[in-house]
Amino acid sequence: MSRMRLDPSKRKTMIALADPNLFHGTIEHAFSGESGRKLWRIDTLGGKIYLLLISEQKPMLQHAVEQFGYPQEENGWETKEYDGFLEKITQNSRWHFRLVAFPTHSVLESEDIQRKRGKVYPHVTPEYQKKWLLDRSRKHGFSLEENGFQVVQDRSYFFRKSYGPKHRVSLLAVTFEGVLQVTEPELFRTMLIEGIGRGKAYGLGMMTIAGEIK
Repeated sequence: MSRMRLDPSKRKTMIALADPNLFHGTIEHAFSGESGRKLWRIDTLGGKIYLLLISEQKPMLQHAVEQFGYPQEENGWETKEYDGFLEKITQNSRWHFRLVAFPTHSVLESEDIQRKRGKVYPHVTPEYQKKWLLDRSRKHGFSLEENGFQVVQDRSYFFRKSYGPKHRVSLLAVTFEGVLQVTEPELFRTMLIEGIGRGKAYGLGMMTIAGEIK
């Protein structure tokens, strides 16, 4: 896992915070060759803004630091092995968690009947956003109590991957926080590495856990 502090006084940083496609491109260029899976998100900790990144290879984020961070600081980013932490996750352990995800549902409309593929819409109310996560918890190796977590924020993004109307992207980033219990450690570890839901290329789907509850 890598962490890079962002400089919000930079115009490029403020533009990228509204257009996650810019961070996506910078992250792709932080690896040489086949970089494997990557998962990232923007997080605020102690009043400071960070880019968090989980990857199979160690990234070279110097270019990202020059664009969005603090190049004058000696250590513009830090990387730590994630495997040791993942090994500490045991069955029935309970953790505080934070997840930024894109809860969606598919609706089969008349023009979709031939293709058997519905149109994807975001869940826009906290009730259905929470239900979306509850419905997926078992598949990913954890359990939640309905009153044990909440939606603390949501934010809409509208941007273009490239020029042209067909390349417009709209996302709803929903932040969940609360307490979970691990039911199947291997499934849960996989989810922490690979993410959950749509929009992973644009900073969505990463769950982090901290503060095991004894």
